[in-house]
Amino acid sequence: MKQYLITDEWSIREDGFHSDYLRMTESIFSLGNGRIGQRGNFEEPYSSDSYPACFVAGVPYLDKTRTGWWKNGFPTYYTRIPRAANWSRIRLRLFDEELDLARWGIDSYARELSMRRGIAYRDMEVTSPRGKGLRIHVEHLTHMARPDLCLVKYQVTSLNYTGKLSLMPLIEANLKDHSEVTGERVWNLLSEGTTPHVAYMHTQTRHEDAQVCYALSYRVGKNHRETPHSPIRIEKEDTIGFSVGIDVKPGDTVSLESYVAIASSLYYERKSLVGTCTELATHARAEGWDTLMEEHCRAWEDIWDEADVTIEGDPEAQQGIRYCIFQLYQTYRGDDPRLNIGPKGFTGEKYGGNTYWNTELCCVPYFLLATSRPIAENLLRYRYNQLPQAIANARNLGIGGGAALYPQVTNNGDECHNEWEITFEEIHRNSIIIHAIIRHARTTGNMDYIASCGLEVMIAVCRYWSRRVSFSEQRGQYVILGVTGPDEYQNNVDNNWYTNYSCVQCLKSTLQAIRLIASERPEDYARICRKTGFNSAEESARWEDIIRRMYLPEDKERGIFVQNDGFLDKELCDTSAIPSEERPLNQHWSWDRILRSCYIKQADVLLGIYLYGQHFDVDTLRRNFRFYAPMTVHESSLSPHIHSILAARIGDMEQAYDLFMHATRMDLDDYNNEAEQGLHVTSMPGAWMALVSGFLQTYVIDGTLCLTPQLPPKWKGYTLRLNFRQRTLRVRVTKEEGVSVTRLSGEPLTIRVYGEERMVGE
Repeated sequence: MKQYLITDEWSIREDGFHSDYLRMTESIFSLGNGRIGQRGNFEEPYSSDSYPACFVAGVPYLDKTRTGWWKNGFPTYYTRIPRAANWSRIRLRLFDEELDLARWGIDSYARELSMRRGIAYRDMEVTSPRGKGLRIHVEHLTHMARPDLCLVKYQVTSLNYTGKLSLMPLIEANLKDHSEVTGERVWNLLSEGTTPHVAYMHTQTRHEDAQVCYALSYRVGKNHRETPHSPIRIEKEDTIGFSVGIDVKPGDTVSLESYVAIASSLYYERKSLVGTCTELATHARAEGWDTLMEEHCRAWEDIWDEADVTIEGDPEAQQGIRYCIFQLYQTYRGDDPRLNIGPKGFTGEKYGGNTYWNTELCCVPYFLLATSRPIAENLLRYRYNQLPQAIANARNLGIGGGAALYPQVTNNGDECHNEWEITFEEIHRNSIIIHAIIRHARTTGNMDYIASCGLEVMIAVCRYWSRRVSFSEQRGQYVILGVTGPDEYQNNVDNNWYTNYSCVQCLKSTLQAIRLIASERPEDYARICRKTGFNSAEESARWEDIIRRMYLPEDKERGIFVQNDGFLDKELCDTSAIPSEERPLNQHWSWDRILRSCYIKQADVLLGIYLYGQHFDVDTLRRNFRFYAPMTVHESSLSPHIHSILAARIGDMEQAYDLFMHATRMDLDDYNNEAEQGLHVTSMPGAWMALVSGFLQTYVIDGTLCLTPQLPPKWKGYTLRLNFRQRTLRVRVTKEEGVSVTRLSGEPLTIRVYGEERMVGE
């Protein structure tokens, strides 16, 4: 772990310049607003090791699929989010020296990311190679209320320099892919230009999939007053902007305010993109820094009023959970069902910015309970809108008849993953989509989404399962062969318990939903049957038979479910047998060695027990947890919070707390030694879920919200809000006062606390 950041409940702070950790710091200090985002790079150039990147949501790039061994069913292209232009570049020059922290002396340095305000600050005193001293203060934000805007304030005070000081606000194109991939051209430059106060750059992806325009306007002042100046316009093929020179002497302060608009063809007409973007930048400059910053801070205040969690007595936990919430809201606004949440958000290119099953596992449950806005439903509609491609994907793999296999990795609905043991075999991803649909109905208390959209998805997924299973004459049961479960350290196995069990639950849930919609909403049911060609008698009978006769491997002597056929043939040992210098395994062991070991990448059997917890008693949970948890290396960000929840449910609060901290501070402390690649954004809601589903033990049973709160020994208390069936509740748990639940909005509600009914809000 790397613990160089200062613990602060509302800020991420770095005191002193840690060049060895710079890539990690760039990830940690990332900024975004759901439409645009960028890593926490310096505004000025840095000539040493760095990973600069900016991204625009909903702008995919269709890249070539690269694989050494082509197989039928592989995608022909890989969709990924490309790096956009660097829209916040500011160069600083003295007479004959340009600021570069890799070459200048750093006399003092402090950096802060205010989570309350959504603003990054940087303060430093630097000395040039020729002995010129400057004090620099930077403020940087991506506007939360106006998602097309980025603002930077750059202030420079001369300590001992007399002469011309030049500041250059620029947009630097990133026309080619970075060298770690191909070096190929990704963007075409359509046009660029400058006026006295605005510079713009109009770009298009090479395959003409999308266009993005950037426009920059600015203000410059000296000693807190706007000052007259004669800018030099900069117009190069890959750089556009201005150079502003101001004469200074020791004690003078020059301030530059940069107002950048970023507009994409996802939201604006291509033919008017340049005009719209330059108008946005010009209007922002006219409104000014103070007005825009105040509006931005109010937007964050509104978010925190709803989303904040307070933890008393544990500053590291408090900082960590706020950081997870902060990064999630920076990444996803929830107002556009065409968008989803990439595993790295706007903090890195790994996973291509595509959608994985992480969204349904972590993000949908969070948004269902944490906000009153229909964010979770928009995430579900994203999948519904891509149902035709999921049906085509199954057909490409030889399973037709209206069956759907949702992609393992996608941006536009098409599969773009090309590792056969994942693309073809990690089919459990289908089940989590159905689970999320059912969870939405259970939490909201209505079937509107299922009736309008969800049941079509459920039927298509169940058709896939009904054709993907095999009937074993030897067992007299249905089996599922050749799969990879959630634990990717066990590839191409037969009868992964989680896959088989979740298949059964999909079929059960869908049959129940069909009966309910047919009974209560016959017009919707008739429409769905017409649209899907659903044959109730024939298909329901097949699904019922699979439910009755599905093989679910278990070891009755141990009292556990067996992860997959052959798992117990492995040499079973716990993770203490792994030398610390060989962790993480995926960075030190060969794949062959990993596959032959018993070590589990992430929750697998335990994931099923978590998701379908109402089906298992505490003793069953305890036996399986104590068998599988010691072999789990948590080398997936989806794992620690699941184990934390289950540890809390069996009363092991020490382990639950340790795993909660692992989930909560995974990136801040770099548990897996990979934060430099970007943050684990889609896993970050897991920290909140570990508290809500673990320590608070939140369930919905027969339509009633049930709480069985626990308090980690280190904590004095915690407070959060839950949104349940059009009510907003404030839940507070403390050592001294116990549990209090207050209704903040909506009608009175009956809940259960420790099994006893309690009326809230009368």
